Amino acid sequence: MKRGKRRQHTAAFKAEVALAACRGDRTLSELAQQFKLHPNLIRAWKESLLAGASSLFERSGKTEEERVDTDALYKKIGQLEVERDFLASRPALQALLGRGGK
Repeated sequence: MKRGKRRQHTAAFKAEVALAACRGDRTLSELAQQFKLHPNLIRAWKESLLAGASSLFERSGKTEEERVDTDALYKKIGQLEVERDFLASRPALQALLGRGGK
């Protein structure tokens, strides 16, 4: 027997259903009838909502791994510029590098 295509629900719909389940004013069976869903699906969405709720209150800044040490990068850029300027001022090195002032 051929099954029909599965319904796909938007994130907004899932959030609405999960919040209704969190309120607790109706049972999962009542919510399932209202939204035409299986109670286990509503329970799973509710658990996902509760598990992910803590992330809403985390700082929006980057984690330690994502932060870039800009001071170290500027220091490295400065060092490379000094090396480049030094090498550019040496005629013998320019000749070796093929950039000689002929």
